Amino acid sequence: MNKSIFFLLILVSFQTLSGQNNSFTKQDSLRGSITSERVWWDLTYYHLDISVDPSTKSIKGKNSVHYKVLEPNSVLQIDLQAPLNITKVTQNGEELSVDHQGNAHFITLKSDQKKGSLQSLDVYYEGQPKEAIRAPWDGGFSWKKDDNGNDFIATSCQGLGASVWWPNKDHMYDEVDSMLISVRVPKALMEVSNGQLRGVEDHKDGTSTYHWFVNNPINNYGVNVNIGDYAHFSEDYNGEKGILKMDYYVLKYNLEKAKKQFKDAPRMMEAFEHWFGPYPFYEDGYKLVEVPYLGMEHQSSVTYGNGYENGYLGRDLSGTGWGLKFDFIIIHESAHEWFANNITYKDIADMWIHESFTAYAESIFVEYFYGKKAGAEYVIGTRQGIQNDVPIIGPYNVNQSGSGDMYYKGANMLHTLRQWINNDEQWRQILRGLNKTFYHQTVTTEQIENYISKTSGIDLSAFFNQYLRDVRIPTLEYEIKDQQLKYRWTNIVDGFEMPVKVSINGAEKWLYPKADWSLTLIKTDDLSVSSDFYITVNKL
Repeated sequence: MNKSIFFLLILVSFQTLSGQNNSFTKQDSLRGSITSERVWWDLTYYHLDISVDPSTKSIKGKNSVHYKVLEPNSVLQIDLQAPLNITKVTQNGEELSVDHQGNAHFITLKSDQKKGSLQSLDVYYEGQPKEAIRAPWDGGFSWKKDDNGNDFIATSCQGLGASVWWPNKDHMYDEVDSMLISVRVPKALMEVSNGQLRGVEDHKDGTSTYHWFVNNPINNYGVNVNIGDYAHFSEDYNGEKGILKMDYYVLKYNLEKAKKQFKDAPRMMEAFEHWFGPYPFYEDGYKLVEVPYLGMEHQSSVTYGNGYENGYLGRDLSGTGWGLKFDFIIIHESAHEWFANNITYKDIADMWIHESFTAYAESIFVEYFYGKKAGAEYVIGTRQGIQNDVPIIGPYNVNQSGSGDMYYKGANMLHTLRQWINNDEQWRQILRGLNKTFYHQTVTTEQIENYISKTSGIDLSAFFNQYLRDVRIPTLEYEIKDQQLKYRWTNIVDGFEMPVKVSINGAEKWLYPKADWSLTLIKTDDLSVSSDFYITVNKL
């Protein structure tokens, strides 16, 4: 396939995930905003307890929702998407009335909700959840068969929302502190979810329940169910916080291929602990789980479907050759453990916080093992897929992300910023500091921007406005005439200024362009601009 056509297909897939849409409804607001029925209570614990029936493609069970009352209220919002149905809701043994408004369900509470009190309610539900057609971009349940005819089932739901398959507080601002996931499946199959396996309970009807406990805060789309005829192997990784358990679940007939291909997992851990700091979920371990779709960053349960080959389904997204030195899904989706699962956006409009840093992580993985030049070549190579169609940041409060450029335009923005800071160790400490400062937190773009500005000592407000909120790429315009160099920035937002590295007669030099013309003497017509800066250059 033509490389540019392939890259366009990848971007269309990314764009599908980002879900471009300019027409918003009341349902979008109920899904994407912190409503008055959400804001008054703080999640503390979930116990999701369900049965999965592959023969009918149906699920049934309940979610026990535990919370702390922040302010007294009598109406609580829970989200669940059709065609699934809430059958009843109970609190303190009493059934409660529910006002169903599309995918938002408003529960009227009977008991006194005193400020500071700890409460819980049980949400019972059942039905046939939405089937994912192009997982992970459309989301839902994937009901597939493996090569031996065994059921091979998995969930994925970023963007669309976890409420596509289980009832929850489906807004990213409030992460549950811990969670128990209990899934009942046919005994011939194995079920794998997030966290550590507490035990397996066998039943007389030929089913088994797998109990997985998540010790750390987890975002709702990070919760997953994976069912298959799995084989399991594991290893211990000696990391920055001690011994980390790394588990691998793959279809039995892929075991030997996985033992070879998954050697990228400890390499990933080594590189990203160096760049980003300790893996954020030592208590819950790290898993790679084979699934019948490409893969996803489910917390401590990273899913994998890249065909046991390097690159993105065997192809190099950078066009440089470096992308074939690693398994894209293992590296990219695992990097999300730091940027997505540790540091999580509050509103999906800020999805760049997940994807820009993670796309950038691909290049610094390459750098860690193959050198700085290789890493730079990789990230620069990914520019071929940037569209500059709409801003990277999307509209707020309607569950809508921005442009798919959040991946590789965002990565090149970060690579450019690293050049400006011009101190690799300082840059590494900024990346590590982000993960330490915002450890297990949900954040806004403003928080990330302010942190990087403060720790770099540079006011980066116009820089971020340029790359995140505008589609124009800064243009360095220059002219050399009569041994005089004239240069300036064009195509810029108000206040944009950034130094840029150039080469004159083979010698490195920094220019400090502004919106107005700057002049300097130069004794050559030979000027080249560093390709490490994501800008355009116009020689007059």
